[in-house]
Amino acid sequence: MDINNLTIETVRTAIAVGKTTATATAEAHYAHIAEKDGEINSYLALSRERALAQAAKVDEMAAKGEALPPLAGVPIGIKDVLAMRGAPATAGSLILKGYRPPYDATTVKRLEAAGAVLLGKLNCDEFAMGSSNENSAYGPVKNPRALDRVPGGSSGGSAAAVAADFAVATLGTDTGGSIRQPAAFCGVVGLLPTYGRVSRYGLIAFASSLDRVGPLTKNVQDAATLLHVLAGHDEMDATSSERPVADYVGALDKPVAGLRIGVPAEYFGDGLDAEIRAATDRVLASLKTAGCIIKPVSLPHTKYAIPTYYVIATAEASSNLSRFDGVRYGLRDSEAKTLSEMFRKTRDAGFGAEVKRRILLGTYALSAGYYDAYYRKAQQVRTLLTRDFLAAFHEVDALVTPMTPTPPFKLGEKTDDPVQMYLEDIYSVAASLAGICGVSVPCGSTKTGLPIGVQIMGGHFEEQTVLRVAQAVEMGQRST
Repeated sequence: MDINNLTIETVRTAIAVGKTTATATAEAHYAHIAEKDGEINSYLALSRERALAQAAKVDEMAAKGEALPPLAGVPIGIKDVLAMRGAPATAGSLILKGYRPPYDATTVKRLEAAGAVLLGKLNCDEFAMGSSNENSAYGPVKNPRALDRVPGGSSGGSAAAVAADFAVATLGTDTGGSIRQPAAFCGVVGLLPTYGRVSRYGLIAFASSLDRVGPLTKNVQDAATLLHVLAGHDEMDATSSERPVADYVGALDKPVAGLRIGVPAEYFGDGLDAEIRAATDRVLASLKTAGCIIKPVSLPHTKYAIPTYYVIATAEASSNLSRFDGVRYGLRDSEAKTLSEMFRKTRDAGFGAEVKRRILLGTYALSAGYYDAYYRKAQQVRTLLTRDFLAAFHEVDALVTPMTPTPPFKLGEKTDDPVQMYLEDIYSVAASLAGICGVSVPCGSTKTGLPIGVQIMGGHFEEQTVLRVAQAVEMGQRST
């Protein structure tokens, strides 16, 4: 079976009409993973028994001529920060090595209820902290489009698996750009839902006011289909919104003519790669040709987004990661003589350098005497950033910006310079802080063949508008 460029629609239709089976589709993906993933390292664990049991259920439904659910037989990979009953959940960290949760994340449940075949758990930066997927305790992920390059992070395994046809779609998480940036680096679609649109229950937390779960797919329609399955209120998540779920797939058929597209000047300053700027300009030109109204806007507090994010995110990480202490699950130092020594040695051995760095930064920002100067001030600036977006969305329907300042960089190129690595998030963290939705869509490649992504951002719960514009961008790419 040829698994290259399969989509949700092609898989589901082929199973429904009897051209293939869910079991054959899953086995073909496992064979491809066995053959090729050794050099990419996108999967940390495979859930073959569970996947084939689900595939058999779908095949039984198809054989009886029953109506198939929306994701029937579709092979999907899950980022290893989401709980999946009986499968490892390491969050890319040694401190959770061997931990197998006894329950499913809500997003995992919803995928399987919709007929998806869950292939396994995907590599990621440790506790989702990173922009290159080089922080995983289980080795870096390589970019399938260029094996000497990073796939982006933290959902690097999720993006690489889609790009390499190791899954039709995957789940990732995005705290400051961790779905959108790797999507851009690997040439796939990555969707950031509005905060509260998709349940976080079963997600191993990094920064609770920022973490979001979303899909990475081969096209915009698949992202819309997955969002429709994932979205909706969940009583297990106190931050989950009760707003009705929109018809995301139906919105793709609406023309974009008349939509007002904002172009924030702050996203086109120094440091933006010339080829990415040119690709973004071509996207804007194609949207104008499609009937969109292109309008300059300003987001004046954008320059404060990176420092604001790295205060809030690290402070919340310091709080969330205090639970990993060797007492209840995961790694425990066996030679410690006292409880405090066991805490220290377990955390020292279990956490990687970047996670320790962020815990230290966050603990400092929350400490007595510094809380007001750092954490409280960062929350105040976060409000200003959010107000910038709200003001912009009074004037325009969506914003279009570059997704990354540079194309995918080489493995090892930035690992010794944390500040340079943090600046890779310069175009993504503001949307994360404001809680709005966004999507990264492929929009061409550099002269050397490296993928380029463009970012489309929309107001709170305006996913249907963002996806509509994304579909127009994708159609424009096909026609060029």
